[in-house]
Amino acid sequence: MSCMRGRAVLSHTSPTTPYRAAGRPEVMFVIERLIDLAARRHGFDRVALRRRNLVPASAMPYRNPLGLLYDSGDYAAAQDRAVALSDWAGFEARRREARRRGRYRGIGLGNYIELNTGMPRERAEITVRPEGRIDVVIGTLSAGQGHETSFAQLIAEWFDVEVRHVRLITGDTDVASVGGGSHSGRSMRLAGVVMAKASDQIVDKGRRIAAWLLEAAETDLDFSKSRFTVKGTDRGVHLFEAAAAALRPDAPETLRGPLAGAGEETMSVPSYPYGTAVCEVEVDPETGTTEIVRYTTVDDVGRAVNPMILHGQTHGGIAAGVGQALLELCCYDGATGQMQSATFMDYALPRADLFPPFATEISEVPSTSNPLGLRGGGEGGTTPALGAVINAIVDALAELGVEHVEMPATPERVWRAIQDARR
Repeated sequence: MSCMRGRAVLSHTSPTTPYRAAGRPEVMFVIERLIDLAARRHGFDRVALRRRNLVPASAMPYRNPLGLLYDSGDYAAAQDRAVALSDWAGFEARRREARRRGRYRGIGLGNYIELNTGMPRERAEITVRPEGRIDVVIGTLSAGQGHETSFAQLIAEWFDVEVRHVRLITGDTDVASVGGGSHSGRSMRLAGVVMAKASDQIVDKGRRIAAWLLEAAETDLDFSKSRFTVKGTDRGVHLFEAAAAALRPDAPETLRGPLAGAGEETMSVPSYPYGTAVCEVEVDPETGTTEIVRYTTVDDVGRAVNPMILHGQTHGGIAAGVGQALLELCCYDGATGQMQSATFMDYALPRADLFPPFATEISEVPSTSNPLGLRGGGEGGTTPALGAVINAIVDALAELGVEHVEMPATPERVWRAIQDARR
């Protein structure tokens, strides 16, 4: 029977890392393992060696040897914050306490950078309804990222209405003429830009409608708190009143019709989310079982529209990455090619009881590659997890002479590594 590692998630990562190298999650894993091996064999501090090779913030924007331009970022600050948040300095005391209980405790670190592009074209069509509703038609779809909340938050902020007044319409090709879907951290990054353009058009048209209603010059009108008001007076028109007025038969012909706007953009310039993960494990030498006891991440997303949603996506990404590092294995019969792990009875997936509470933190260094300063978010939970987990396991067993454990680090593989090192 032959086995190969399963893929927990396909994460669209950069062909280069902050170390000026290449990588998807698996390549990032190889790089992070090589850094740890180099540090151990040549006596370097693992954290210091990484910091020494990170592109400094002062070098931004930085063009790497492959020609990709990192627009902005402070990689060292993210790593330093993750190291501090994980209490790396206090780890040796926790290691000694674990040894008194017969466990081997280890800590590992992994950095990452991703290249977020995806389908570059996106369109949003926004209509203000007189009955007190704002319809947003957009082509990107939600696959659990909470677009109905975060997209609505942007619209509600720009028009100063309540989130309940915003209705998101997706997945209907009768009304959404353009859309790139949800992948590669593109949804908020592209949707935010096209929704902003459509919103600006609505404010411009609404101002002209209000000028007609109030018999005032457009330049004398301000838009604030969902109202168009004449400067220096209390005379004004609500956004929804302007939408109703535009449908009146006596409205000027150039203004008559729905109060609506459309924004479309093709953005092929990528953004670069980045961050650091620190994993702490305990290994039972009698069974080879690995327990994750602490897990810390710092992820830079440029601008965080809804931090709670971002933290939730990061938690899911961590689970996917840890699953790939510890559990997921596809096995086939060597003679027939029949898959032996075809059901969830045979293919192990991570469950909630495998994890401790996560310590996740968001960094916000605005991206300069799009007007709203957004990077992708969520996938970063997966990308560094492979290296951080295996580095932690190897660190736990380093005193026995273990230099590497291949993924997935199942209890059997870890136990065999211990036995081989002891021999």
